Amino acid sequence: MLLAFDIGNTETTIGLFAGDRLEGHWRLHSTPYRTPDEWAAALTSQLTQAGHSTQEIRAAIVASVAPPITQSLCDGITAATTRQPVLVDARSKLPIVLDVDEPLTVGADRIVNTLAALELFKKDTIVVDFGTATTFDCITADEGGAGGAGGAGGAKGRFIGGVIMPGLRTASDELVRRTAKLPATELLPPARAIGRRTEDCIRAGVMWGTADAVDGLVRRIKAEWPSKTRPLTVATGGLASLVAPLCKEIESVHPDLTLVGLRIAASALGLKW
Repeated sequence: MLLAFDIGNTETTIGLFAGDRLEGHWRLHSTPYRTPDEWAAALTSQLTQAGHSTQEIRAAIVASVAPPITQSLCDGITAATTRQPVLVDARSKLPIVLDVDEPLTVGADRIVNTLAALELFKKDTIVVDFGTATTFDCITADEGGAGGAGGAGGAKGRFIGGVIMPGLRTASDELVRRTAKLPATELLPPARAIGRRTEDCIRAGVMWGTADAVDGLVRRIKAEWPSKTRPLTVATGGLASLVAPLCKEIESVHPDLTLVGLRIAASALGLKW
């Protein structure tokens, strides 16, 4: 079996694959002070609760945007499973061309989102990933390619850049933190734009503001698309199911897209499980 880890700034999402099938997944807080032994204990506990054993793990793959956590978690994976995890980054030999000015700065999560979109949709795609930041990953399904950092000869697609904006919960938390009289508010779909209570005003501002920003940015991205092909727009990430129904431009939600991308990357890098 394969363990796939998407280490985010707020949460770490873990997927367990049997072949191509996602057997289970769970989330842990991305705690920078957790020791390797604590990570190992947490992983062992999660696998046991899911009816599996650490001895079933044949390979592990990690994508991280939180460097302070990466080494400790990787050491924990090795302690729990005896398997050395493989890290995905812009230098990995994957079937994608990072066609941007600074390819080595592209986040690993955006790379694996790209891989998943190419594999699943086989067409130009905008992936909107709702996490600590909301990222827009622009992928063209070009055949061939010249290769480059993070690419390989005969690559079947190009990552051409995108947008990064503050995440939904990040914006909400910052608003409450910096304003003395605004209360913390549960993020729920607003019933209307004009709120009659302070909590409703915050909810409408954060939720509708994010949805309209996403729609506006997607329209701008489409207007600049390098070909006449109409890109598909899909959503993923922990908050996708909350925001996507409020957006007009998002066509479908794939909550496990990043984990699927990690599984595809593991196969491309020659891992066996």
